[in-house]
Parts: sequence; C-alpha cells; structure tokens
Amino acid sequence: MPSHRQVRLGDQLQEEVSQIIRHELKDPRLGFVSVTQVVVAPDLQQATVFTSVMGDEAQQEESLAALESAAGFIRSQLGKALRLRRIPQLTFRLDRSLQHGAHIHALLERVKREEGGPGSERDGSS
Repeated sequence: MPSHRQVRLGDQLQEEVSQIIRHELKDPRLGFVSVTQVVVAPDLQQATVFTSVMGDEAQQEESLAALESAAGFIRSQLGKALRLRRIPQLTFRLDRSLQHGAHIHALLERVKREEGGPGSERDGSS
C-alpha cells in the first residue's frame, strides 16, 4: 500500500506533468495525451507516468516516444514548479485500461445480443 507521501507526490506530479505536456511541449509526434495516473516508488526516486493517447497504436507509440525524449525537460520543469530536493526519474507507459474496458463492454453487448436481452424467450421471463 502506498504511503501518504507517495500518493501526494503522485498527485502533484500528475497535475504538473499534465500542464507541461499541454502548454510547453511542442513535439510534432505528440498527439492528444492525458496523464491518467502517476505511481511513485516507495523510495520516491522513480515515478511511472501512465498516459492515455487518442489514436491508433502507431500514434500512441509515437506520442510515447515523444514523452520519453522530453523526460529530461519535463523533470527540469517539475524541479522549478515543485521545489523538491530530488525529482523522480520519469518512466512513461500507455494506460490501456480504457481500451480494455471498451473491449469488455463490446463483448458483453455481443453476448447480450446473441443470447437475447431481458424479456426474451431464452431467459424464461416471457
């Protein structure tokens, strides 16, 4: 279970990284990126930044590469904004939870159509 300090730092990093991506990064590879969560290691030296990127897999990978190449710049901006002694090393990962959720929803809808919804003859409520 993460400590209060890890959670608080993760929340601060999420807010600041989002602002930096939105307002300061000008990489043409960067698509529409949302920072969904930041998980900080117990020693506060590493942080994993989970991002959601609109677009196909190629666009997602390009945006991730742009973020990785801008990690040093992002860390320097974080240092100015947060005034921490040490800024954690940042690792960017794609957050695929929305895609997984949409896939599960589509599967459930398909099963419901194939087996009939509530009130159909198959469920015995007619």
